[in-house]
Amino acid sequence: MSEDKIIKTINPATGKTLETYNHISDAELNSAIEKTQKAFLDWRHQSLEKRANVIKAIGKKLIEYKDELSKLMTNEMGKILPQSNQEVDLCAGICKYTAKKGVEELKDEHRELFSGGKGIVTYSPIGIIYGIQPWNYPSYQVIRYAIVNLMAGNAVLLKHASNVTGTGLLLEKIFTEAGLPENLFKTLLISHDQSDTVIKHKNVRGVTLTGSSGAGKKVGQKATAELKKVVLELGSNDAYIVLEDADLELAVEKCVQGRIYNNGETCIAAKRFVVVDAVYDQFKDAFVKAMKDIKVGNPMDENSDMGPMAREDLRETLHEQVEESVQKGAEILCGGKMTEGDGFYYPVTVLGNVKPGQPAYDDELFGPVASLIKAKDEKDAMRIANDSRFGLGGGIFSKDEEKATKLAQEHFDTGMVFINSFGIADPAMPFGGVKDSGFGREHGGFGMKEFVNVKAVLFSES
Repeated sequence: MSEDKIIKTINPATGKTLETYNHISDAELNSAIEKTQKAFLDWRHQSLEKRANVIKAIGKKLIEYKDELSKLMTNEMGKILPQSNQEVDLCAGICKYTAKKGVEELKDEHRELFSGGKGIVTYSPIGIIYGIQPWNYPSYQVIRYAIVNLMAGNAVLLKHASNVTGTGLLLEKIFTEAGLPENLFKTLLISHDQSDTVIKHKNVRGVTLTGSSGAGKKVGQKATAELKKVVLELGSNDAYIVLEDADLELAVEKCVQGRIYNNGETCIAAKRFVVVDAVYDQFKDAFVKAMKDIKVGNPMDENSDMGPMAREDLRETLHEQVEESVQKGAEILCGGKMTEGDGFYYPVTVLGNVKPGQPAYDDELFGPVASLIKAKDEKDAMRIANDSRFGLGGGIFSKDEEKATKLAQEHFDTGMVFINSFGIADPAMPFGGVKDSGFGREHGGFGMKEFVNVKAVLFSES
């Protein structure tokens, strides 16, 4: 079989091959879609309560497989093992939340018509939802869209990132063992060309992608050309603002966590640190010291704070962004030198004197590189934070929560804002962004209604 028909997963801590998989044929792909459509036609008529019970069982089964799944994720993409365990716990939490809230969220709504009579709003499933998902959270990214769509009565297809193929296949096994009807969730081992075929298939009714803005534009164009609903959760360059009245010790702690969590490879990671002039030097000294203290090493080693980057090409791209930023005036405050030896490790890096025109200011640096930016005052800090083509998340550090809340609600041009903290996601709150960070929402009940037919049934007054 030719190389372009083969998928290889590589352990980023060693650079050695883990497993080899073969792409399925076009005939096998078409058969898989047809089987998934058949499974949907039955599942759509199952009660909300029955769907919720299956989803609850999936959550329990995830915990049963926690050790195996966590180790597989760490071996495939390099995050430290405790964070893989946390990811599985979050996935189980999403199942629990969805099972608990789904019946209420999706039940019929009865309304009085403006002209008299009555109406019913029904949230009807629409069919197969196709998810194209990235490698950085190999289980969470899948669970996030799959579970809510199964709750809504839809069927789910997955094209996972090739370097976490094993995780995608294990999740399918977990879903089936938990009692989900066969073929209702299917992991497809396919090429990009075959992916386009899936988007065009008449039984595929919606497409959701988590990935780069470039990938989002391409997939969005292909899906909307077929008049299919799309949800896009794309990259970002999140700004964390440190105001004059911030608790600096807390700010440093959370900002370090926000930059190096998941090896710095998170769309909603803290990336730009915008600090007002009054406390800039104090924050810089403490932040750089804390970043220097991060222990980078084998992700299976309990003493490691951070593991390698997921792929060699990603490490090279990140280093090129650092070098270009330095050439354009940024200064390296720590790190910044390519690591030698086995594995795709990159040092924790802080860049100072970050200005517009540098990748460190304008672009997403998807790895453990922090951009430190000085602002004149609060107003200037907010201007800098919003001076981005992205708009996924951000943060504000201030002891005045009322002021911080007002800034978040009225001025921050992002989908999410964290106050005096850093976070990834919470099942109870909407997740998604604006501008080049995409559109649509997941979590918080909103994701359950992204791919449903909001159907009106009307009864005229007699």
